[in-house]
Amino acid sequence: MPEPLSPAGLRALDRAHVWHPYGPMPGRQEPLVVESASGVRLRLAEPAHGQHELIDGMSSWWSAVHGYNHPVLNEAARDQLGRMSHVMFGGLTHEPAVRLAARLVEITPEPLQHVFLADSGSVSVEVAVKMCLQYWRSAGRPAKQRLLTWRGGYHGDTWQPMSVCDPEGGMHELWSGALPRQVFADEPPSGFDAEPDDAYATHLRELIAHHADELAAVIVEPVVQGAGGMRFHSPAYLRVLREACDAHGVLLVFDEIATGFGRTGKLFAAEHAGVSPDVMCVGKALTGGYLTMAATLCTTAVADGISRGEVPVLAHGPTFMGNPLASAVACASIDLLLGQDWAQEIKRIEAGLRDGLAPAAELPGVRDVRVLGAIGVVQLDHEVDMESATRATVREGVWLRPFRDLVYTMPPYVTGDEDVARICRAVCAAAREG
Repeated sequence: MPEPLSPAGLRALDRAHVWHPYGPMPGRQEPLVVESASGVRLRLAEPAHGQHELIDGMSSWWSAVHGYNHPVLNEAARDQLGRMSHVMFGGLTHEPAVRLAARLVEITPEPLQHVFLADSGSVSVEVAVKMCLQYWRSAGRPAKQRLLTWRGGYHGDTWQPMSVCDPEGGMHELWSGALPRQVFADEPPSGFDAEPDDAYATHLRELIAHHADELAAVIVEPVVQGAGGMRFHSPAYLRVLREACDAHGVLLVFDEIATGFGRTGKLFAAEHAGVSPDVMCVGKALTGGYLTMAATLCTTAVADGISRGEVPVLAHGPTFMGNPLASAVACASIDLLLGQDWAQEIKRIEAGLRDGLAPAAELPGVRDVRVLGAIGVVQLDHEVDMESATRATVREGVWLRPFRDLVYTMPPYVTGDEDVARICRAVCAAAREG
């Protein structure tokens, strides 16, 4: 084993060589060094603003729903590691991947029946788009190759997903001239509980009808738009999309990478609307934050349509597709989630977030405070000062990662009431000082 690096030495090497997400090279902010994690706490290699540990209010970008160092997930990883950590999925199969696929079919909305195991959320969206385009090519309608979505969305950082992220003011505006040109509806009206806007529903229907001959699919994040702005919308618009897609021969894709596995109070956000897509993407919480893995599910109609084409295969095959280690942990994570009253835990956290974030509405510069399930958002009327906001949250003993005009939290489901309250105090502190 190599000698451990000092925190200062590690930061120096990090600054010289490591490119962090959504940042310049070298970075402008000094990252905190995490040496270990357990439960909902990150243990720092050296204290920051007087804190040796930070409550993770982000679930490591919404994935670590069971917290860290969980004995059930640790045991699943150890057991599988003793058998095999990886084997190629081309021409071979194995029990963890087969069990995972069957479990996903069992718990996702009908009639999703077939599972393509990918290695990241963004790749699962790429696969979903490829499925839809190839479905129509196989049906003899190759002109149906554009996608429709609504503004304010985010679907990942690879090529096709970038093309359906918000084209103005989003993270991928830089590439707007090079990306495929998709069809964008207006942002869905805000408010999960808001009365559906008939004019907006008509807007969606008319746009789908007008572009039906060139549309392969509509793709949206159901109920919650994540990294595009943490906006909530009425489930009624999902029903409008389902009806309009059926009426005009367009496939419907739900990106549940952020919303799946209970985050919004339903196991999958589509359940709020009582509709099912033709294709669904899941990821993030799939493995409880232990390993990178995602999945794209589709109906038998989509799978059969592709298989009847002149090229009767889905030409996609990541090297680590169906990774046994990730599959085994994913199975354990799903069983761990469904083996408890997870819905009650989400309600508990939701109540704590509503109470704890209510004072933020009175702070100067706060535009909106909103909560849904285990998601709490404070939206400002200005860009967050990241340095000031981060300093404020760390002083409170909490790790948050604000962006744009948002200070938000998506805590692990095992976060206790006192820690939820502390997270809320940190969000308020960041809103006040950032």
